[in-house]
Amino acid sequence: MRLLAASDLYGDLAAARALLDVAEAADVIVLAGDIGDEGRGASSILTLLGRAGRPIVLVAGNHDSPMALQGFCARNPKVHLLHGETLRLQGRDFFGLGGETPPVHAAPWNFAVTEQQADAMLAACPVGAALISHSPPHGFCDTKKDGRHYGAQALRRALTRQKPRLHLFGHVHDAFGQEAKHGKTRLRNLGPAANWFDL
Repeated sequence: MRLLAASDLYGDLAAARALLDVAEAADVIVLAGDIGDEGRGASSILTLLGRAGRPIVLVAGNHDSPMALQGFCARNPKVHLLHGETLRLQGRDFFGLGGETPPVHAAPWNFAVTEQQADAMLAACPVGAALISHSPPHGFCDTKKDGRHYGAQALRRALTRQKPRLHLFGHVHDAFGQEAKHGKTRLRNLGPAANWFDL
């Protein structure tokens, strides 16, 4: 299975068109959150990428409205929003966790999940799944320019416990494009450009 993955598009239609231009080579499109900006614009991005005719698996970022994404998915059966849930596609398990973990921003549009909530949801992640989250795991591709780590401890614990074969995320812009390994798990902070993976 060939995955085309990106994150943090923030409603940028030009970035979405660049993904659409290469999406014919993908079996599944993965979006790791912040599809829109401050709760708006995600539907335009998803409508555009839907033209590829490929399944889209996504999580909500802290800038996304989960309710708006749920509504879009209800009208578009090829688009799948995951939050504490597993989706099986073409014999592969995908598990998603959306939102900002740990919570940092206090804006009214910010979608956040506490470490405790994330731990509870991640317990349902199948061993060996492709784990899609918005936030990175603590200590992996999560360092900002100030040198501090902004990842989630709950996601780091899930790496040890669930041993996903692949963990894709975004959120920390200074780490876009960075990749790491944890045991046999490949991890990548995606960013808005096209990223390719074989699953």
